[in-house]
Amino acid sequence: MGIYEELVARGLIAQVTNENEIRDMLNNGKATFYIGFDCTADSLTAGHFMALTLMKRLQMAGNRPIALIGGGTTMIGDPSGRTDMRKMLTKEDIDHNAECFKRQMERFIDFGEGKAMMINNADWLLNLNYVELLREVGACFSVNNMLRAECYKQRMEKGLSFLEFNYMIMQSYDFYYLFQHYGCNMQFGGDDQWSNMLGGTELIRRKLGKDAHAMTITLLTDSQGHKMGKTAGNAVWLDPNKTSPYDFYQYWRNVGDADVMKCIRMLTFLPLEQIEEMSGWKDQKLNRAKEILAYELTSLVHGEEEAKKAEAAAKALFAGAGSGETPTTELSEAELMDGGLDILSLLVKAGLCASKSEARRNVQQGGVTVDGEKVTDIAKSYGAEELKAGLLLRRGKKSYQKVILK
Repeated sequence: MGIYEELVARGLIAQVTNENEIRDMLNNGKATFYIGFDCTADSLTAGHFMALTLMKRLQMAGNRPIALIGGGTTMIGDPSGRTDMRKMLTKEDIDHNAECFKRQMERFIDFGEGKAMMINNADWLLNLNYVELLREVGACFSVNNMLRAECYKQRMEKGLSFLEFNYMIMQSYDFYYLFQHYGCNMQFGGDDQWSNMLGGTELIRRKLGKDAHAMTITLLTDSQGHKMGKTAGNAVWLDPNKTSPYDFYQYWRNVGDADVMKCIRMLTFLPLEQIEEMSGWKDQKLNRAKEILAYELTSLVHGEEEAKKAEAAAKALFAGAGSGETPTTELSEAELMDGGLDILSLLVKAGLCASKSEARRNVQQGGVTVDGEKVTDIAKSYGAEELKAGLLLRRGKKSYQKVILK
């Protein structure tokens, strides 16, 4: 299996242009590709995982990555996926954020002579003369086509500033510049970037001719990576000072049942054969899959030692009854209703809530987890087999109780 086929098997490909050429170039290590990272914060987030692991996979297959730091494009702000304009940052803030990004990327990607490159688009975008830019590339962009782009359409009702309207031109110019000066023949990005990326491909074709277009490949990764890495409205950072290795581990340990195998397939480097064996896991084995996901990703970001510490701390918290470490409530068969118990009854029986109405409020407010997974459905029920294995209930940060059916 070539690297392109592996990307498909892992569910990473959403849309492509020139698929046969892409397959040949990637499988034979002929691609010099870039992914852009706008410097909107002083740390990358878990949402950047897909891009970072993708670059690592392709570099391992012999292709050359360019990590494009958006020192220039961040001055404008990408309107994609936004309901309002991004906060304007100073050049000093952007430069600081760019330095933070560089240090974090070096944990994933091998930079150096003949290896991966790290380039800042401020080096060319900030020096552009506005009138000269309009004369050079303005005729290559149709305003009608731009307004039809999804990234702009969703903003038309609330208002799209002229500042943001220029973002597509800036991103397209990046690919045009990298193609000419660094031999970059491929670009990757989330599927919400499709219109912007096609703009770059078209600009190269219009300015450099059809022969150049044959060398310009656009490949798109699924936007799932951009949706990951947020919990309760807050980002999950790669910087240990903003999100501790333990909290980082717990975030991935708590992913939903429906997402765990997708995350393992997309984000880890476990062999596809092993992942296929895991795909049929259910109940307690599915919790084991979440532990594997959490360990693998924490190890990638914070190192194996920190991953082991986080795993040990989590297991200590989830220690079984009788260890003397976890307060435990034992249930009898007579307490079951229809072969199980709902979450509200469990919270009351465990003494974590005084009444079902209090339990309902805690669940609806997002303050309850079972075995590390947040419960938001007040009708959620657990069967006898799950209760016999034992469940760890938590209300808030400090109140927890193990419940087990004897």
